[in-house]
Amino acid sequence: MPSESPATFHDHFGDLKDPRVQRTLHHPLINILFIAVCGVLSGANSFAAIHEFGVDRLSWLTRFLDLTNGIPCEDTFRRVLARLDPAAFEKALLAWMQAVQEVAESRLIAIDGKTLRGSYNRQDGKAAIHMVSAWATENKLSLGQLVVDEKSNEITAIPALLGVLELSGAIVTIDAMGCQKEIAAKVRERGGDYVLAVKQNQPTLYEQVREAIDEGLEQDAGQIDEHCTDEKGHGRQEIRTYAVFPAPEGVDPEGLWQDLCAVGVTFSERTDSRGRTSLEGRYYILSRQISAKEFAAAVRGHWSIENQLHWQLDVSFREDESRVRTGHAAANLSVIRRFALGLLKRETSCRRGIETKRLKCALSEEYREKVLFNT
Repeated sequence: MPSESPATFHDHFGDLKDPRVQRTLHHPLINILFIAVCGVLSGANSFAAIHEFGVDRLSWLTRFLDLTNGIPCEDTFRRVLARLDPAAFEKALLAWMQAVQEVAESRLIAIDGKTLRGSYNRQDGKAAIHMVSAWATENKLSLGQLVVDEKSNEITAIPALLGVLELSGAIVTIDAMGCQKEIAAKVRERGGDYVLAVKQNQPTLYEQVREAIDEGLEQDAGQIDEHCTDEKGHGRQEIRTYAVFPAPEGVDPEGLWQDLCAVGVTFSERTDSRGRTSLEGRYYILSRQISAKEFAAAVRGHWSIENQLHWQLDVSFREDESRVRTGHAAANLSVIRRFALGLLKRETSCRRGIETKRLKCALSEEYREKVLFNT
């Protein structure tokens, strides 16, 4: 069971390496991190706003921290988060969140990338930071993220991210960019199964999968495992059909894709308000034979990383507007935003949007503690 004690934050961050030299330690690292997390949770989108949150909530923060030297200044927050190791910080945040929240075992994990558009520096010729994130679809929880090296791309970053995730028994979904043999092998090595989107950037595999799907669809309708949904909204109707078939030998004749055993397809038939209809098909390879209904959950769940994580970060946390770009500061602020979003989504007593919940955290100490400590 999760602990309700705020002391658990100190427990999980106590061993985090402080990047500062001893003579500059006027404020304990735990103070800087706790105030930053609470500030972002309560609507702060910049280091200046985090500092002002600390000043205004000094008496509340004193209940949890030794604030003998007061609230750190804006530059202190900036310097520390610019030098703090993002991977170690994220690991500590995840361990703390799992200690204070009921976190079920992740069955569906979506992997996708996002660019922090405001982090580019035209003067120095520094490109915007691009991050690859892992999102637990059912838990609505960020499991990890990794900054993509400027000279690299998602194809090399995804295996590194997978290497630090607990994937046992999980289904990992990745779009066509991540449909690579090495990535499929890494998912299986870590104990997970994959559902990978296949597009025409891999023409041979695409044609082999499409042929296998066409062959499967020629069976009697009663023999096809399919799942259908019918949704209406935004002036259109969309009927989606999902189907899964065992993969014939022709899909991977040389056995290059580790444990590939099934192929899947989704057909989306959209009808707009003017009665115009379009049909789109998407193809997938799978390492586990699952039902069409489970396949539908995996495919639909993958897009939650866009709708429930990336979109929310831009709209509710103004992530794309952030001009923070020194050292690791942008990555560490991004880590805090993702976990703040997860905490806010998991708190359901307030049935409002994320921006309203952040405002409520700013105004109500009781609600802030409920979100932080699951009280």
